[in-house]
Amino acid sequence: MARKTTSTVLPHHIVIVGGGAGGLELATRLGDTLGRSGQAVISLVDKNPTHLWKPLLHEVAAGSMDLDEHELEYMAQARWHHFRFRLGAMEGLNRSMREIYISPTYDEDGKVLIPRRVMRYDTLIIAVGSVSNDFGVPGVAEHCIALDTQEEAAMFHRRLINACIRAQVQQTPLTPGQLNVAIIGAGATGVELAAELHNTTRELAAYGLDRIDPDRDIKLTIIEAATRVLPALPEYISQAVLRQLAKLNVAVELGERVVKVDATGVYTHSGKHIPAELMVWAAGIKAPDFLKDIGGLETNGANQLVVRQTLQTTRDDDIFALGDCAACPYPEGGENALVPPRAQAAHQQASLLVKSMKCRLQGKPLPQYRYRDFGSLVNLGKYTTVGNLMGGLTGGELFIQGAIAGLMYRLLYKMHLYALHGFSKVLLDTIARMITRRTEPHVKLH
Repeated sequence: MARKTTSTVLPHHIVIVGGGAGGLELATRLGDTLGRSGQAVISLVDKNPTHLWKPLLHEVAAGSMDLDEHELEYMAQARWHHFRFRLGAMEGLNRSMREIYISPTYDEDGKVLIPRRVMRYDTLIIAVGSVSNDFGVPGVAEHCIALDTQEEAAMFHRRLINACIRAQVQQTPLTPGQLNVAIIGAGATGVELAAELHNTTRELAAYGLDRIDPDRDIKLTIIEAATRVLPALPEYISQAVLRQLAKLNVAVELGERVVKVDATGVYTHSGKHIPAELMVWAAGIKAPDFLKDIGGLETNGANQLVVRQTLQTTRDDDIFALGDCAACPYPEGGENALVPPRAQAAHQQASLLVKSMKCRLQGKPLPQYRYRDFGSLVNLGKYTTVGNLMGGLTGGELFIQGAIAGLMYRLLYKMHLYALHGFSKVLLDTIARMITRRTEPHVKLH
């Protein structure tokens, strides 16, 4: 008599690499739908154990936001939303075997915490974001801090605090550039950081560092190779921001390309030397270097994975990419235009891929992505917010500034939290922070 055999069909395995704004929102929504119902297994891989919305890193660097209070634990999010989290950095890809390779992780003593691993996938979604591009300028890696991660933002803040403490207790006069901060790059990160630093350095002086006069001793300088700040945004926004920076006495060096950085400061192509003890590099981005031609996939000069309108990579229909690491066509932007690296694009792409994964499991055609530009907002801390709103909401393009723009900016973050936690938790957390904010320092003091 023949023995009956049974075969087990494993659920479709969707692996998402990168827990930034798009990746984490996607893992959460797929977990709540396909993962919870058992239609698929959802795995999220990230090299960090926690998440923070990247547009807030300049606030962490300035000390106006406490990282410990706003970061999210991936493992907890995974448990609550029916997906799996794996700690580690992707370092390789084998498309024929449908495997990714995850590098080992180490503890504080340099010992292996988690060994190198292999993870199989049926669908792979790469959402590793972007990192700063130093364009090979000598001295940047040694002397500048890039605000790509929570660790880098926290490191800058510690250096800022330590520099102020040293200046407070030293008996000799300040040396040239001792408390100067040079910010290379006048994009959103650069100008927002300058405004936050203007505020927090004055808060620090109010909390006991009384020998430091911020107006006299601390100089903030933004250095930009283009002829205006915020070169990627409309000129009227650029001019509004430039006027506010002038009110804050932030020096702005336009048309100055940085050619070298050393311990004393920044050197530009015109021969200027801008002395500074603290230097931030915010002059450009690229996708992480490990993506360059990974697994034979098509990449561009910025290491981005080239994708079609479905967000599938051009050489493998089982691999998708979204966010800053994806080079996605933007026909409405002109010839050879790409979707800009903005949080709103990552959010839109994550929403599309939720639908795409359901279609993929059902064998239906995949929807195509079309970027919708809803405008841009630049937050200059407590001073002002400027930007524009676009689309059906306004019937065109509308310039906004001040309290209304500030409210819209805060709502963007709340929308991100809503996608991760739902309405009730966001509402309760907002109320709780409003209460505690009244009884704690407005700047992180350590």
